[in-house]
Amino acid sequence: MERGQSLSARASSRAGTRKAAIRQTRDNEDMNAIATSSAEQAQQDIVEEFGFFGDWTERYQYLIDLGKQLAPFPEDLKTEDYRVHGCQSLVWLVPSGNAEQLHFQAASDSAIVSGLIALVLRVYSDRSAREIVATEPRFIEAIGLAKHLSPTRSNGLAAMLAKLKAYAAATLNV
Repeated sequence: MERGQSLSARASSRAGTRKAAIRQTRDNEDMNAIATSSAEQAQQDIVEEFGFFGDWTERYQYLIDLGKQLAPFPEDLKTEDYRVHGCQSLVWLVPSGNAEQLHFQAASDSAIVSGLIALVLRVYSDRSAREIVATEPRFIEAIGLAKHLSPTRSNGLAAMLAKLKAYAAATLNV
């Protein structure tokens, strides 16, 4: 940024960067409809998108924006059976499908956690159970989330990933 640039010009520039990253995300989702990418490719896409942002204020805002794009979550699925324990926020994770392709729906009462859910679903939803179980969430470290999440959010993210992988493992043992 140039020295004389106003705060509103900087804010506008940051908003433009977020919008570009969101457009990239939508483009990636459109591409997934045509040719399903691997979980590893989804992680690489996330790393590239987060590379657009210079600081964690912008990254947190992007997470919030991603969370707002989650599909509506049915109220009747907000039950104890689907609740992810270990999260400070309320989180529900609902699997459907079989070992060949598992789909997940999820929701949270927290804006940032909803963004984390959006990232997790991009990597793991609509994949085979084998791919889900085999895929380590390396994007968490690669984008710096591991260092910037509070301990309670980190525990919640770990609990969500563990539950998701347990659902996948259970379909392999049937």
